[in-house]
Amino acid sequence: MVTVSGRHRMRSSLRGAGAAAAAIALVLVVAGSWFGYQQLAGPSCSGKIQLSLAAAPEIAPAVEGAADQWVADGAAVGGTCIAVNVTSAESVDVAAAVASKYGATLAGVGQASGTVVTPDIWVPDSASWLLRLKAGGATAFAPANGNSIARSPVVIAMPEPVAARFGWPDKKLGWTDLLRQVTSDKPLRAGIVEPTQDAAALSGLLSLATAASATGGADANKAQEATIGALRALATNRSSLRQDLLARFPRSSDPAAIASGLGAAALSEEDVVAYNNTKPPIPLAALYLDPAPVPLDYPFTLLPGVEPAKASAAKVLFEVLTTPGFKNRLAGQALRAPDGNWGQGFKAPQGAPSPAGGDASAASAGQGAAGGLDPAQIQKATSTWSVATQSGRMLSIIDVSGSMKQKVATANGATREQVTVAAANQGLALFDDSWSIGLWTFSTNLRGSQDYREIVPIKPLSSNRRALQQGLASITPSSGNTGLFDTLLAAYKTVQEDWEPGKVNSIVLFTDGKNDDDNGISQKQLIDQLKKLRDPEQPVQVIIIGIGNDVSKAELDPITAVTGGRTFVTIDPTKIGEIFLQAIAIRPPAPR
Repeated sequence: MVTVSGRHRMRSSLRGAGAAAAAIALVLVVAGSWFGYQQLAGPSCSGKIQLSLAAAPEIAPAVEGAADQWVADGAAVGGTCIAVNVTSAESVDVAAAVASKYGATLAGVGQASGTVVTPDIWVPDSASWLLRLKAGGATAFAPANGNSIARSPVVIAMPEPVAARFGWPDKKLGWTDLLRQVTSDKPLRAGIVEPTQDAAALSGLLSLATAASATGGADANKAQEATIGALRALATNRSSLRQDLLARFPRSSDPAAIASGLGAAALSEEDVVAYNNTKPPIPLAALYLDPAPVPLDYPFTLLPGVEPAKASAAKVLFEVLTTPGFKNRLAGQALRAPDGNWGQGFKAPQGAPSPAGGDASAASAGQGAAGGLDPAQIQKATSTWSVATQSGRMLSIIDVSGSMKQKVATANGATREQVTVAAANQGLALFDDSWSIGLWTFSTNLRGSQDYREIVPIKPLSSNRRALQQGLASITPSSGNTGLFDTLLAAYKTVQEDWEPGKVNSIVLFTDGKNDDDNGISQKQLIDQLKKLRDPEQPVQVIIIGIGNDVSKAELDPITAVTGGRTFVTIDPTKIGEIFLQAIAIRPPAPR
């Protein structure tokens, strides 16, 4: 017996209309990979192998129907019966549970729900989740298979009257065209589901960010400025839930309602079909922009640790999900086969590309576990989004000990200090005026016996930005040692003293060495003090970014662990800009 349960959110509520079509009988093919099915299925069996499978809500009914038919036909391994329990689960929820199990950090995802259990097999909506888990620190996460079983292109959804103004369906638009509309003086009201939690939104964000970055040419500052402008334009109408975003599209043909409603959003093709199946007053057009963004690819993922008998059963279940009959089940859910073609009954949106018609934009590029995605690009996009579109309160502390004078071979001879200050300046440009930021430096005996010096107090950037820029420009290394522990304790007390609700209050400290202060507190004393000061109702997150070979991660990890922070270490100082983005992006949701 196969059951489908779990949180469906908007996806399941829109997909009831396709349930009947999803019941099309599975076609059995006696050829090729189907040989495995013949070997493992039998007319009778005993016992039971229980496979658990969590699938994205839109594909779960198709997987359920195929698995149900397989079980009814006598699925077995070595004479042992197979049962399959299919659960409908949002990809972000399973990703959070897997991240928790493997110690990974996913920017913008948050903690796992206690109701989600990691399954034997996971079919997320995109391979981007698998890449993000690996990049987020799940080094022991080594899933098997990972091949695509379905596909849905990522499109820009627009109310049809709005799309018509841009030449739809006759005119082909590109991401640069959309960027121009989103960032104009009278911008198109574009919105987005949180891209750290939604794969289709992330795919659209990657394409728009690439287009924005290209407008800056070789000028990195202009490229960053254009990218941040595009992200903030999207963030104006962002939502954490897809149904909330869809509700912002106009619900009346009245021109005022169309003008005030949402004008564009990155969604999947399947999202648009499901929305239009509800017969809204204003249907959505699906715009297939050039270059085509990475589609949703639904990888069949066998999670690590599954026993051999289950792995054998999962292998044959995968074969069941690659037959022509399954393609027809996918069509009933408005999904394509992995090659971009569709099965019987699929009603493509107007202008939809099809490989069967010779349209290269719908071809099979992007299949497989990697999906044509770049993990570094994903991490940069999600980190930049988190930093550029969320507010916070932060004290930045920069090491000015004598070792920061050391030159960096990979930075054209610039010193560690200069590279660190440049990264801090670049990061400052990402923060909007709602942030509150302060600046300290530290070494030993900077002010008498005090190891730290306040350069700029923590204040809103609306009044503090110029002072911070001048403060960063004034930083030069001293001849002192590294008074790390005393500085951290004083900083923690300072940030905690004027703790601000509604924001993540944090400390980000840059250093290139171990604590080296004969007159200061020990690591144990620091940790003991932090434990006493820590207030769960007013948390202060400590993040330490270590630079070079002299940093001891073992010394720093126990400190950041007390505060719910994290330690980052890079041998190459030129990488600290990227690490700074990652560090800020791991912030938890702001307490209320």
